Amino acid sequence: MTRRSSTLLTVAMLVFLLYAIFPLAWLLLSSTKDTSDLFSTFGLWFGHRFSLLSNIRATFSYGNGEYLRWLGNTLLYSVTSAVGAACLATFAGYGFAKYTFAGRSAMLAGVLGTIMVPATALAIPTYLLFSKAGLVNTPWAVILPSLVSPFGFFLMWVYARDAVSDSILDAARIDGAGELAIFFKVAVRTLAPGFVTVLLFTLVATWNNYFLPLIMLNDPRYYPITVGLSSWASQATGGSGANGGLLPLVVTGSMLSVIPLIVAFVLLQRYWQSGLSAGAVKE
Repeated sequence: MTRRSSTLLTVAMLVFLLYAIFPLAWLLLSSTKDTSDLFSTFGLWFGHRFSLLSNIRATFSYGNGEYLRWLGNTLLYSVTSAVGAACLATFAGYGFAKYTFAGRSAMLAGVLGTIMVPATALAIPTYLLFSKAGLVNTPWAVILPSLVSPFGFFLMWVYARDAVSDSILDAARIDGAGELAIFFKVAVRTLAPGFVTVLLFTLVATWNNYFLPLIMLNDPRYYPITVGLSSWASQATGGSGANGGLLPLVVTGSMLSVIPLIVAFVLLQRYWQSGLSAGAVKE
């Protein structure tokens, strides 16, 4: 690679880095401002008063602790969906990768084809099905659809196909181990990086999900952070009865909602990185 090409790639990476950091920097700095400073000062600089602590207190106390309830709901939806989706994807991916059965190719093509379908296109049919089952406006209306991850299945199928050695499985069978024992005692350890990768992807997707909870839930007690903050934003900007004092709370609540995701990535990034790379390398 020539020096010129290396310089161009470095500049391109810096541009992408700035593009990614810019919203976070604006969010962090804006959360330190009060309502007047949000409109009167430059977005990427501090306001006249440092109001971060007062904004955090107001965010957690407003509406009898609505934000804390929404945060708890989001944790419940995201963690339950992420663990469940990662487990189902691991079971299915391993089964399709290591067993031969009638109709496997057709089912595999069908599942992979659903990756091309936008999630928003499935929202209305999902709502109608859950309405018939009486699950609308319950936590299950958000958790159950999030448990099925076609992309997670695809990732685990590729990962299990290349990472789990057939010779090791055959050796375990010769030693008399059953299929369940082989899966839990041999394959699961090898599949751990892929499991964590699917878990992280699903965690982020469910945490940031807005459209599905919006159509499934109408009781503020069950709102996740995305829908809850949107309702605050509507109150802050909604016509003559607008409450402009809610704008700093919306910004601060958005900033606080990013922190758990950052913590999750910091704690699990080594598994995530190894899972992404290992699935792309054949033995």
